Amino acid sequence: MRRALELATRGPRGLNPQVGAVILGPAGEILADGWHRGAGTAHAEVDALSQLAPGAARGATAVVTLEPCNHTGRTGPCAVALLEAGIARVVYAVSDPGDASAGGAERLRAAGVDVVAGVEVDRARALIADWLAVQRLGRPLVTVKWAQSLDGRAAAADGTSKWITGPAARADVHRRRSEADAIVVGTGTLLADDPALTARRDDGSLYERQPMPVVLGQRAVPGDALVHRHPLALLHRDGENLGGESENAPSLMDELRDLGVQRVFVEGGPTIASAFLRAGLADEVLVYIAPTLIGSGTGGADRTAVRFIGVDTIAAQHRLRVTSIDRLGDDILVVAEPAPPAEGNA
Repeated sequence: MRRALELATRGPRGLNPQVGAVILGPAGEILADGWHRGAGTAHAEVDALSQLAPGAARGATAVVTLEPCNHTGRTGPCAVALLEAGIARVVYAVSDPGDASAGGAERLRAAGVDVVAGVEVDRARALIADWLAVQRLGRPLVTVKWAQSLDGRAAAADGTSKWITGPAARADVHRRRSEADAIVVGTGTLLADDPALTARRDDGSLYERQPMPVVLGQRAVPGDALVHRHPLALLHRDGENLGGESENAPSLMDELRDLGVQRVFVEGGPTIASAFLRAGLADEVLVYIAPTLIGSGTGGADRTAVRFIGVDTIAAQHRLRVTSIDRLGDDILVVAEPAPPAEGNA
């Protein structure tokens, strides 16, 4: 199974999970192995079987990181492929959570195949944790990030905000960007700061893995904006009335899910952050707190880090559970997630 898990990491992240498979002979010797190379290609089990001559897998054991699928999509059911190959025993780690694709283990058992589940399940779940979450939620996982002063301001009264936090915090943000599939900002942030939306190391070089740049808002993106130099194509979508009842964040999540995005990093200022929080789309909140005070300014402008999120009474507050607190130079990073209902109502 550990060999199958290593093979699985060779496959791309996206619409489909990373899956590896190993075919073993009667003495435990490896006859063939394979992995899923992306949407529309052979699944890991079929990839491994394709390396064997007809009949060579009869009586063999198939070790797979994910339960063999039981549906016909771009490819046929892996459970059927294993049965037709004469596989006598199937060992897998994680059960398939899909409504249509699950049931492969039952199909195999009904045909007389010895099936063992749950081997190295923790490692296998960790490998495809984002994909499993997308199956459960029906949308990508969302991290909402902002930086603020100790008194909760994201900018000064004139709108300037560069830089509230120090270099260690900014380096941490870029590392986290590199772990996301997409980064979302609003047109307000884009026009004010002209961000590149890339994930960069301390020396300015780009991480090998870059998030897809996404801009949400009605205003046009200037032709000379830095985001146009991003190695990935810009996705610009209308974000009409983000401050009101009509919001496009949920529909954007549906579109990103269909593009194979599993993890979204929202870094677009108070308007965008508040829209995602208000829509209940924040699975993780990152708050970088700088040891500084900004206040509201002489004109009364109040640049709070979060604006209206649907809370008019304390009973409606968004309760979070802190998962970690870290010191980054002079700054503090608080990582939190939505609290379970019982805890949130306590």
